Amino acid sequence: MRYDYSDIILKDVKEPEHDCTGIPVQLTDETMHQRKAAVLKKMEELGLDTLVIYADMEHGSNFEYLVGFLPRFEEALLVLHSSAKAYLVLGNENLNKAGKSRIEAEAVLASCFSLPDQPMLNDEPFAAVIAKTGIRGKTGIAGWKNFSGKYDDRRKMFDIPAYILDAVRIYSDDVINACDLFIGADGVRTVCSPNEIARYEFAASLASDCMLDAMDVLKPGISEMEAADRLVRFGQRTSVVTIAAFGERFIKANMYPTDRKLKKADPVSLTIGYRGGLSSRAGIAVSGPQELPEGCRDYFEKVCAPYFTAVRAWLEQVHTGMTGGEVYALIDEVLPKREYGWKLNPGHTTAEEEWMSSPVYEGSDEVIRSGSLFQTDIIPSVKGYPGVSAESTCLLADEALRKQIEKEYPDMYARMMKRRAYLADVLGIRVNEDILPMCSTLGYMRPLMLSEKAAAVAK
Repeated sequence: MRYDYSDIILKDVKEPEHDCTGIPVQLTDETMHQRKAAVLKKMEELGLDTLVIYADMEHGSNFEYLVGFLPRFEEALLVLHSSAKAYLVLGNENLNKAGKSRIEAEAVLASCFSLPDQPMLNDEPFAAVIAKTGIRGKTGIAGWKNFSGKYDDRRKMFDIPAYILDAVRIYSDDVINACDLFIGADGVRTVCSPNEIARYEFAASLASDCMLDAMDVLKPGISEMEAADRLVRFGQRTSVVTIAAFGERFIKANMYPTDRKLKKADPVSLTIGYRGGLSSRAGIAVSGPQELPEGCRDYFEKVCAPYFTAVRAWLEQVHTGMTGGEVYALIDEVLPKREYGWKLNPGHTTAEEEWMSSPVYEGSDEVIRSGSLFQTDIIPSVKGYPGVSAESTCLLADEALRKQIEKEYPDMYARMMKRRAYLADVLGIRVNEDILPMCSTLGYMRPLMLSEKAAAVAK
């Protein structure tokens, strides 16, 4: 049975407010203590004597979760024992950061983790360096990926450099992939405390504010780079490649904004992600339906209204305690995959990295947990029509967590309540009580990208 999209219309509305505080929130010592305790508890559950956590600049979030920093341009290891003793294996230019670690750890120099051709200050084999960390017994390896699929043994697949794995295996003959200790169904990183939520809310709302600014400057003749300049701010590290693309994408394999100028009826794609939240918008460069190209005059009815209905269903019906399989089935009912061409998970968790993991897949019995941050990420693809996107960040929070946030971070809670009111009063989305918007543009979609006022709303 086809879902009814007739109550979704374009309407001139006031855009959401810019509401990022501009003040980053730091993680407390209590938060870091809780994180280490949670990891040690998981190690006990898995029967691990040792946990080896790998990091580089692109794959360092599990390391950073305990240490508090990334190894910038080098590789690094955190070796944590069930006794709580920890070692930081660092390259030449990060060795002096060991004293900044948020958990106490003994520093070990590994010059081979440094940049190419730097002095090899270790006058010993790499295996001897690793020996200093005391690896023994059953050992878990945490890179960044918890492998899935039914054909491979995910415990025996590893995503760290072979030379590190080879050295670890000298001291342990029982080595497993333990990345799911951090991410996945019961991973410690998939549930956030109020302090962590406040830290991520800064990033999610910053991305949202930047997205509003970028959309507001769109006009014929503006370049991709000029639009992209509105997406990056405050020197914050981005979690994805910044996208400001007009017209055809990936010409000569280029992924970055260029001096290409926006023309009427160009497809438009904008994305900015910071550590804790991403905002993405896609549509077409017209001011009204009458300017749509021949052949896709029904773009709003054919693509946008069904997509907005799916986002609305997500925000109104997803709640804590629901399974990921139920979320998947909901979106497949509202926006049938076979017709609207989406391929990836319709919703995933986020944190320092834009996509951490996802409990939302067909048949999933993973439970949506209170304290989880989600991207409302649904990507329709309908042949002959431009794409559309209104992806932003939200928090799943049960009553107990909502009360805790209100008590500990009342200003943030007030912003969340104001965002919920906008969704209900302006966009017609009656957000489930378990969903707290992490930014003001959650659910806000204006696919006719040259119109600053016309947004999708539910009648």
